[in-house]
Amino acid sequence: MSHYYADFTCLVVALAFFVFWIGYWFVHLLAIAYGKWKLHSKSCKLPKETPYPAVSILKPLTGVDVNLFSNLETFFTMRYPVYELLFCISDESDPSLMLVKKLIEKYPDVDAQIFIGGEKVGINPKINNIQLGYASAKYELFMISDSGVRMKDDTLIDMVQHMKEDVGLIHQMPFVCDRDGFPATLEKIYFGTAHARIYLAADFVGINCATGMSALMRKKLIDEAGGLKAFGCYLAEDFFLAKAIKDRGWKIGICSQPAWQNPGICQIPTFQERIIRWTKLRIAMVPSTIVFEPLSECMMLGILAAWSVYWLFECDPLAVYLLHVLFWFLLDWILLSVVQDGPLPFSKFEFVLGWFLRELTAPFLFLNALLRPAIRWKAGVYRLKWGGVVEEIKPTVKL
Repeated sequence: MSHYYADFTCLVVALAFFVFWIGYWFVHLLAIAYGKWKLHSKSCKLPKETPYPAVSILKPLTGVDVNLFSNLETFFTMRYPVYELLFCISDESDPSLMLVKKLIEKYPDVDAQIFIGGEKVGINPKINNIQLGYASAKYELFMISDSGVRMKDDTLIDMVQHMKEDVGLIHQMPFVCDRDGFPATLEKIYFGTAHARIYLAADFVGINCATGMSALMRKKLIDEAGGLKAFGCYLAEDFFLAKAIKDRGWKIGICSQPAWQNPGICQIPTFQERIIRWTKLRIAMVPSTIVFEPLSECMMLGILAAWSVYWLFECDPLAVYLLHVLFWFLLDWILLSVVQDGPLPFSKFEFVLGWFLRELTAPFLFLNALLRPAIRWKAGVYRLKWGGVVEEIKPTVKL
């Protein structure tokens, strides 16, 4: 009798893994189809009849890198009728202040202001930094844009075009600019495959996937929720800003242009620490991540799929696993090509190396995030609580 129950349990588990596996192939196909339809629209044109609404753009800055000046300059050269730039710098001695002053002097016709010192309204240093700028924003639509993001001349037009009457937040899907070196290749592969797949699929079905690196919002909705200061108790303020908007019955969505990240520092350890930090935040905010995120990785899901197919159909598990990896690899190449919308800046061989490194290290990065829950971000060290609330701890705590 115990043998019967054991076989029945294995059958049920194998069937569950098999169904999940088949379903995840639909996620692949959905991301490719939706990305092909949604991304890189060519319809960004200034309207002839109705003028575009003015936009306040908050730019939190801390420190400098080799690309900061050129990244910031793209905000001064945008093709948009009326907008203001609100540069928020946490300290008067910060070297970014000098760059901003040079740009303001170079583009005197652009409405730009500098706010120094911020205001302590919570734990989140980004919220503290932009609080003064937010309080001084003149326009109903406001945008939060990280320092490492580059803008095309029509990006803001594209974002505002997607801000329909029933939409409260428009964000850009994170991607990266073309840069030299293998670390840059690895970043582009991650943001154009694993990250893009979930981001596009989530946006299609209406799941909150907003990231705060480039997001356009309605100020009245955030004010109704208590203003930006109400989100200072979270590190993942972007998720909770979007949640507050959705909870009020408004829609959120992505625009057609990705957020072109262009930080001056590009190193594999830095990139992996960033992925670990994001994973820690997801675990705290959405505990089901502990189960489903590892299962959505190629290598882990391939092992489970091979076992389930062997149990259900007595197929060669090695053959199933190798075919699984091959088709996953090919679909990722297609998705990356869709997101890139042009020639890739690396060879197919470099893609193979970067793809396998990303896939093979993903389970270890997730395990690292699970076993080291404390987060080091900027100058602080934080402990996450369930639900996403954070508390600051001493920097000497071992991570």
